[in-house]
Parts: sequence; structure tokens; C-alpha cells
Amino acid sequence: MKQKNERKKNGGGRIPLADPAKNRHVFYLNDADNIRFTTLYHQSEAKTMAQFITSCIFSNPVRVVRIDKGLHDYYMRLTTFFDQFRMIGHNYNQLIKLLHSNFGEKKALAFLYKLEQATIELAGLNRKIIELTHEFEQKHLQNGSQN
Repeated sequence: MKQKNERKKNGGGRIPLADPAKNRHVFYLNDADNIRFTTLYHQSEAKTMAQFITSCIFSNPVRVVRIDKGLHDYYMRLTTFFDQFRMIGHNYNQLIKLLHSNFGEKKALAFLYKLEQATIELAGLNRKIIELTHEFEQKHLQNGSQN
């Protein structure tokens, strides 16, 4: 019988907290302040509004995460460029093997000359991409240090 009574005492529900938050405070904001407050709350990525408010009141650092879409898009395009360069390198090796095995020496040299010119253009494009990346990093780092 004791086992049935013990089960009834623990009827489910939440486990009680050791130090529950029982005190409630209310404050009012005008429309402009409310917009500012909600944007700060969403930027902080706090789990709850109460957590955000207590961190603001007790001077805990409020983390605001800003995602720069331009930086993200640039990074994604750079990643796709890297993949394309890797594929070009793989295709380059296969092409040279095919030229030597399927064509005569003179014809292979003519194709290799055209391939060499395209490779020089590709190397120039790669240098421009690296320069643009360095310029973008310098601008981004300067903007990041001012915030």
C-alpha cells in the first residue's frame, strides 16, 4: 500500500526549481522605445525575454550578432571559385594526357599552346581575385574595428 501512496505524491509535472523566480516587475515603453527594445532583444539571440532583461539590468554583457550579408555572399562565391579552380586543375591534367595519347606531336603542341594562353588568362584572373579579396578584408576589418 505504501508504494501506491508514494506514487500519488509524485504525480508528474515539472520538477520544482531550487530557487524559483517569484518576483515580477512591470515597465512600460512608448512605441519608439519598444521598437528599439525588440530589435536589441532579437539581435542578442537571448533564449527568453526575461533572460535578456535581467542581463541588461545587471550589466551582464549583451551579445549582439550582426550578420553581414555581403560578406557571407562574397565568402560563398569565393568557395565556389575554389571548387571551380580545383575542377579546372583536374580537367587540365586529363586533357594533357589525352593530347599526348591521341594526337601527334605537332598537333598536341598546337593545342598545348592554346591551353597555355588560357592558363595565363586564368592566372591573371586568379591574381585579380586575390587582390579584391585583400581589399575586401582590409575594408571589412576597418569597419569591424570601428564598431
